[in-house]
Amino acid sequence: MQNTFYITTPIYYPSNKLTLGNCYTTILCDSLARFNRMAGKEVFYLTGTDEHGQKIQKIAEENGVDELSYLQPVIDDTKNLWKLLDISYNKFIRTTDDYHVKTVQKIFKKLYDSGYIYKSKYKGLYCTPCESFWTEEQLVNGNCPDCGRPVEPMEEEAYFFRLSDFQDKILKLYQDNPNFLRPRSRVNEMINNFIKPGLKDLCVSRTSVKWGIPVDFDSKHTIYVWIDALPNYLSALGYLGEEDADFKKFWPCDVHVVGKEIVRFHAIIWPAILMALDLPLPKQIFGHGWLLFGNDKLSKSKAVASKEVVDPRVLVARYGVDAVRMFLIKEIIFGQDGPYNQELFLNSYNTNLSNEYGNLVSRTCGMVQKYLGGVLNKAENLTQQDQQFKAYIMDCRAQVFACMDDINPTGAINKIFEMFSRCNKFIDETTPWTLFKENNLSRINTVLCLISEALLIANTLLCAFLTDKPKTIYANWNLSAPTLFDDYKDFGFIKNNTSVTKGENLYQRLDINKEMQELYDLA
Repeated sequence: MQNTFYITTPIYYPSNKLTLGNCYTTILCDSLARFNRMAGKEVFYLTGTDEHGQKIQKIAEENGVDELSYLQPVIDDTKNLWKLLDISYNKFIRTTDDYHVKTVQKIFKKLYDSGYIYKSKYKGLYCTPCESFWTEEQLVNGNCPDCGRPVEPMEEEAYFFRLSDFQDKILKLYQDNPNFLRPRSRVNEMINNFIKPGLKDLCVSRTSVKWGIPVDFDSKHTIYVWIDALPNYLSALGYLGEEDADFKKFWPCDVHVVGKEIVRFHAIIWPAILMALDLPLPKQIFGHGWLLFGNDKLSKSKAVASKEVVDPRVLVARYGVDAVRMFLIKEIIFGQDGPYNQELFLNSYNTNLSNEYGNLVSRTCGMVQKYLGGVLNKAENLTQQDQQFKAYIMDCRAQVFACMDDINPTGAINKIFEMFSRCNKFIDETTPWTLFKENNLSRINTVLCLISEALLIANTLLCAFLTDKPKTIYANWNLSAPTLFDDYKDFGFIKNNTSVTKGENLYQRLDINKEMQELYDLA
């Protein structure tokens, strides 16, 4: 079994207006990173910021400061938000980091020396907000096909990457490796929208923009975003540096998780660059969908206009980090677009956290106290019903691992909540309150021991997704919180004379109407 796991988010454009939509990729990747750590793998989880380009240069000039002075508080704010959301990244890379600058310059020179980069002139249409060049055919109603804003004609001397040389190779990559790009709809999009019309050589330097990494053998040129930003996945591991142990250990990447709007950069341009460098390709690119506000991609301006709270800081302060993480992982099917509004968020909190999960913990511990004096012993004299219950829980557990192997955190967390639901159903089937009236304490003990163990097996899996309350409930059974899934992987870990306490309710049930009004007033 592979004992390492390398996962990345794209590096983000620095912004102090981060919304739930910005947090989506990072939280999903964090759940994958945490899961693989708890499965016993050595994980490298990379995130960071893309800090060069005309847009940053222009904003800094407008604010009367240099670029790094403008960027620093924004980067600090981003890191503080990731801390608030319990993002367990191993490295936060900035494209202004010295080691990244040196690696990019070496990569550019290597590609130039091998003939994959050449100098010519660029004449075309440019979208400044997206930092993308487009042909006339790619425009939508005369505007940028990504952001919908106007483009402007531009001509300048530039270096080009021979992307056209890789058209057949990229097609063959998709054909030979059907899981390289997922979901499958992204493959069809890449082929029909970009590859079949013909890949054109890619502009990879600018002379009109100075805020960036200079071409060290032609100083009037600044390296353009694709050769600057995409190689962060290599430079973070020490590629072409003096310390490259991480590169040797973790490359190729197990999965790059990106939003669907930037799939073409990661599934066409990035593989071509790696092929030109004669490096192994990432094992998988996953292009997830968007959080939708109405029928459009969630944005802060639209949400504020409609009095919807999309600031993750506000939501965490009111409902806790588990609520935000759970909604994004569980309620948005991974790979698809999914809706967000406050009512959906609050109903999800009540249904999943308060009712299905929190109430189960409280209910189980309460019954041990009420019927068994707060002392639990090993389960004995199991019935066929008990064995079927155990088999169901263990089958769900196996399916959680299968989902995560398939890069499907939504499917995995749904299976975990299915385990909680089955525990609640088992309580209703075995009716401990009736057994208590019959003075059948031995049977009550067996039932509540099995439910406790099933709950904690599921809860151990949940610790990879929700980072606050789940790790605290082990104390209710006088047990230690897990560091690995193997700590609570099967039934039988509860010993005789285990003291059980109820503890506080994990998640208080919300008054939806009251919360909706208060959130409306906050927006």
